[in-house]
Amino acid sequence: MQRADDTLSRAKDGDHTAFADLVREHQAMVFSLAHYFSRDRAAAEDLAQEVFIHLYQNLGSIESPAHLKFWLRRVTSHRCIDHARKKYKMKTVSVDDAPEPVAPPCFQDSLMTATLRRIVATLPEKPRLVVTLRYQEDLDPTEIAELLEMPLNTVKSHLRRSLTILREKVTRTLGEIKV
Repeated sequence: MQRADDTLSRAKDGDHTAFADLVREHQAMVFSLAHYFSRDRAAAEDLAQEVFIHLYQNLGSIESPAHLKFWLRRVTSHRCIDHARKKYKMKTVSVDDAPEPVAPPCFQDSLMTATLRRIVATLPEKPRLVVTLRYQEDLDPTEIAELLEMPLNTVKSHLRRSLTILREKVTRTLGEIKV
């Protein structure tokens, strides 16, 4: 028992070799607890690593080798429970079931974008903000009303009037586009 006390004391004093000895002495217990609980070798290795990092950060609070063993079991148990909760909350999808990623269209007409920004900038303040929140931030009218503390029908009116104004200005600026 004297040797274990000595190793713990040296580790608390910053001796990295002594800390490595503590890890070697207790890693089988910590790993087996984590593995038995998670039934996943990789998860058990990650959990054990987290436990020993936590031990390194809290080494000063360990009073004796018996306390160390108790502490490691308790922390391992709590980490396992945390891991199970995270795993339960995580929704996993197999690669075969995952949708194919879709790249956004990369074509952007900078002249059109600049013209539209300039035209939108001519709108009065509140309608301009409503249009920006709707079409740039992709918020629906209910979210805009809540965000701006404005009645929903007022938001809808701003959108309707603004789109009419913008349509007229774009038509005048760019000319009628024939399809």
